[in-house]
Amino acid sequence: MGVGYGVGRFRAMKVSSGSRLAWAAWGVLVALLVPEVVRAEPSSLPPELGWNYGDQETPRTAALGGASRAIGTDLNAMFINPAAIAASRVYHLGALVQVWPQARRQSYGLAAVDSATGRLAAGISGFYTVQDSEGLRRKATDGRLALAFPLSEQLLVGVAGKYLKLRQDGLGPLGVSLASGGLSQEPIIHGFTFDAGITVRPSNFLSIGLVGANLTNPGDGFRPLGVGGGIGIGKREFSLEGDVAADFTTFQKTTLRYMVGGELLAAGSYPLRLGYRFDQFLKNHALSGGLGYIDRQFCIEASVRHSVSGDRSTGIFFGFQIFLEGMGLARSADDVDLPVAY
Repeated sequence: MGVGYGVGRFRAMKVSSGSRLAWAAWGVLVALLVPEVVRAEPSSLPPELGWNYGDQETPRTAALGGASRAIGTDLNAMFINPAAIAASRVYHLGALVQVWPQARRQSYGLAAVDSATGRLAAGISGFYTVQDSEGLRRKATDGRLALAFPLSEQLLVGVAGKYLKLRQDGLGPLGVSLASGGLSQEPIIHGFTFDAGITVRPSNFLSIGLVGANLTNPGDGFRPLGVGGGIGIGKREFSLEGDVAADFTTFQKTTLRYMVGGELLAAGSYPLRLGYRFDQFLKNHALSGGLGYIDRQFCIEASVRHSVSGDRSTGIFFGFQIFLEGMGLARSADDVDLPVAY
């Protein structure tokens, strides 16, 4: 048994009709919602909403409304609490896609996490984003390297170095200006910052996470200085979490986002997820949900977040992961520890 909490041995499973059904459902979702992203007109949404505060979200994190700082693990933890990548013994490779139709944004990423080779867990990821190609004309490259170490089974610590190169050749809502016009053919952001987090597990049923984001305080809204925390309860079959995140940079005053999410693992293979998020400054309430199929060797996931008040927007998230430990390529296939999400 590894250092992960609420984990258990996962019985071997063959690819079944369940995975084919999941692929079919996601195909319908793409056909219904994605085409709006290619409409040749500028987005009318506030750029902050489309940029999502610089967060990169996996299908699980998005489905839970962003409430994953306490219970998120493996690839999910890389982007929201680096300490938690050490919460389970895994070796995962993943491909991630985010599509925001109304914001005219698409993000494509690859990520890997290894917490099985040794006690020092490591993760690496890269994302490429295009936002509002007929308006802002924003393009960004996001790279991250995360390290985490379990000081004990109750206390995990981690840090994630982050590199962002962002170019904006179009005009924002203020037209030709330094505030929203960007720099033609030159990056307006080109530098490094880092996140740091801790995870405390008083028991196998309770987890607490605390994260500082962009701690070099870059002084811009693309990498806002912030802090967030969450409390989660549950085990592999069921979990529930609530988070609060403070943003000190994006707007002229400190603003808060409130998140809550829950997950049920049905029939040992089908995660069902629901979440809610409230953005204090934008007065934006959003509901989210997701599902997936999990096998011993891989998983496929999808989720949707939709604003039900304020500026209406939709985010669609897809993910595919390969579990090398489940294939016997990283550890013994008879000794696979899976995190709460799986």
